[in-house]
Amino acid sequence: MPIVAQSTETTDWVSRFADEVIEESERRAPGKPVVVASGLSPSGPIHLGNLREVMTPHLVADEIRRRGHEVRHLISWDDYDRYRKVPNGVEGTDASWAEHIGKPLTSVPAPKGSAYPNWAEHFKAAMVASLAELGVEFDGISQTAQYTSGVYREQILHAMKHRADIDAILDQYRTKKAPAKKPQQSQKPVDDAELEAEAGSGAAEEDDGSSGSAGYFPYKPFCASCGKDLTTVTAYDDDTTELTYVCTEDGFTETVLLSEFNRGKLVWKVDWPMRWAYEGVIFEPSGVDHSSPGSSFQVGGQIVGIFGGERPIGPMYAFVGISGMAKMSSSKGGVPTPADALQIMEPQLLRWLYARRRPNQSFKIAFDQEIQRLYDEWDKLDGKVAEGAALPADLAAHSRAVRTAAGELPRTPRPMPYRTLASVADITAGAEDQTLRILSELDPAHPLSTLDEVRPRLDKAEAWINTHVPADQRTIVRDEPDTELLKSLDEPSQQSLRLLRDGLADHWSLDGLSHLVYGVPKVQAGFSADATPKELPPEIKTAQRTFFALLYHLLVGRDTGPRLPTLLLAVGQERVRRLLGE
Repeated sequence: MPIVAQSTETTDWVSRFADEVIEESERRAPGKPVVVASGLSPSGPIHLGNLREVMTPHLVADEIRRRGHEVRHLISWDDYDRYRKVPNGVEGTDASWAEHIGKPLTSVPAPKGSAYPNWAEHFKAAMVASLAELGVEFDGISQTAQYTSGVYREQILHAMKHRADIDAILDQYRTKKAPAKKPQQSQKPVDDAELEAEAGSGAAEEDDGSSGSAGYFPYKPFCASCGKDLTTVTAYDDDTTELTYVCTEDGFTETVLLSEFNRGKLVWKVDWPMRWAYEGVIFEPSGVDHSSPGSSFQVGGQIVGIFGGERPIGPMYAFVGISGMAKMSSSKGGVPTPADALQIMEPQLLRWLYARRRPNQSFKIAFDQEIQRLYDEWDKLDGKVAEGAALPADLAAHSRAVRTAAGELPRTPRPMPYRTLASVADITAGAEDQTLRILSELDPAHPLSTLDEVRPRLDKAEAWINTHVPADQRTIVRDEPDTELLKSLDEPSQQSLRLLRDGLADHWSLDGLSHLVYGVPKVQAGFSADATPKELPPEIKTAQRTFFALLYHLLVGRDTGPRLPTLLLAVGQERVRRLLGE
């Protein structure tokens, strides 16, 4: 279906999808709430690639709410999926968890020490907490609860009755060569990883059932003896719904009435389209793994008709890249989660990263120094929005980042530059009295009265310094002057230090010190400290770099460090004078 003409008020991708979804909902289900959906499998840590599965429909749903329509965002927790493998790097687990492979995720013990009753609830809880922080409103549906309570009984019996039709659809694709599988995440370079949405819209492996001597069946019982899905249906009677299965794990066999039996589920390629029809889903995105020819989203578009429904509008979403993973201190199998990101960045920034790119555009989330540049970009946009100078698409992305239909997300009252807060946190090692002193001196005309004015951004920057900056890159201010270096300096170098020391008192603010440290080499070369780059010869830049390197060596014993104005404020006037040889 072609996308409806874009809104005249905005030009962003969210508005265009909202136009289409509203129109399609009115056609399919007039007068009913608009239904958008996501699917997440809590088979392990739910990572930032999976988050796109939620943020894409969330943003569309929120736009629809803003327009006054009733909308439901369903998150289907695929917790009745089989446990396929023991994920790497999950604290509180060991090789013994492999004995549970084949059981539903809700029947697998949670990692040791968890406060939750099972594996699925343990990993679901972390995601629920992150979504709350991100302002994502949703209706959660446990597939374990749906299946074990018999909610889908009619749909299961219908699928079994029409199993030959389902088999015929699936058979169109079985002879086609499967697309080459992408490498596992563990094979990707950790500093520049792409997070594939494994299990993003259901099972990680696209199961379509199997055909045996008794024929094809789109249903898998869980064995009453071992609890696993290593079963084969050996007989089924459409009239009585009598079903017999045998377990290949332990040889257990059982005959049940499917009209009363609630310990099994439809195979994935049938389960997903069944739910589209059951819930009346209008919009649900899917990752590239579900969008290739013969994959679940494509095949589901045909199978959904057997259940009397239509395939949702379903854009394919691209991978999410991660930079700086190698520097992460906590290992979760090398896969960062939304909670990891929210530890170091405010919800607004994370929402913005997903809102500003179309679903089919990849982007990166930074855990390294790049986060400082992203924050600079965000603050610049924030300023343009305040001035009324932002472009329409940028304004729309900003609006979706800072608020939902329910209202504004909590924000830092006084958002100082992230790189400045990170530098101060680095230098002070979290000492609050020192931090308050330094931040107050950044703008003496408007000093901070409490650190709460710069929270939570300060806390995020401090967490980034403590968890993602290697120890050898941390800033440690010298305790004593480097007397040998000071004695070895020639007269021009000594003069530059005198000029700096003499100007400290009159320039003790962030802007003032910036002017001073850049101005010293200009004055030494016979120019005014206010001279602009256009008025200066190129060699002034070289002189400035040499001067900065000297200051870093004398203050922190390295060639580089935090921005010098911030570093000077952090060290304090008296200590700076002493370390610079006064």
